Amino acid sequence: MIELGKRQVLMIAKKVEFGVYLADGRVADSPEERVLLPGKEVPDSAQIGDELDVFIYRDSKDRLIATTRQTSITVGHTALLKVKEVGKIGAFLAWELEKDLLLPFKEQTAPVKEQEECLVALYVDKSGRLCTTMKVYHYLETDSPYKKDDIVQGIVYEISKRFGVFVAVDDRYSGLIPAKEPSNVKVGERVQARVAGVLEDGKLTLSLREKAHIQIGKDAEIILEMLERAGGRLPLHDKADPELIKEKTGMSKNEFKRAIGSLYRQRLIIIEPDGIQKV
Repeated sequence: MIELGKRQVLMIAKKVEFGVYLADGRVADSPEERVLLPGKEVPDSAQIGDELDVFIYRDSKDRLIATTRQTSITVGHTALLKVKEVGKIGAFLAWELEKDLLLPFKEQTAPVKEQEECLVALYVDKSGRLCTTMKVYHYLETDSPYKKDDIVQGIVYEISKRFGVFVAVDDRYSGLIPAKEPSNVKVGERVQARVAGVLEDGKLTLSLREKAHIQIGKDAEIILEMLERAGGRLPLHDKADPELIKEKTGMSKNEFKRAIGSLYRQRLIIIEPDGIQKV
């Protein structure tokens, strides 16, 4: 069976003036189960019965065709591709073949711009054409080599208020920064994160923050800098609204409380009913 969007080893079933017809060895005698490999890509020594490793796609006239060229993406997998242009029905992504890949607007998790790179998965749409999507969650792998506290690199591909920030670690493994952790990242942004945990199904729970005992020191430094800029006093305290704390400091309420607690124990600040004061 000839499969669109995948690499296959097919057998030369017939030679013609403009190339060769390839077929799955099991149905080599069926003209309906053959695909053309253009003459310019046929090896000089090729003979009927030889096997060739090819990728199957559709040309500009929507005909099924084979190529020996390597592609950066195949159906069911992900790759980082550059936006060539944005049209009326979506964006068109450049890859190794002449016919650009469509990224429909409905398959975008955030608007894309020309010359930007975006992480996409390749699939076959309802009309039988190759298409891409930025909704790559179900295409990512869950057998990463990483363990708790490893530092990893990844790209943000989707953001959910309910679940958090979805990250493709190494552009291929499934990771999530939970919604409870404050973050100001955007879709398409490259991030460095710490593996906070590995779930039973292999998915990675990530954090942009370091381990608590290290982070307290960094958060405390941020608060001291804020106090300096504010003249020595901030109208924030351990009973302040969590959203206000997040807006002003970028920290969760618990992170803020741990940081000012550390500063208080070092006698660097005074905690007042309506704020904190630098000593």
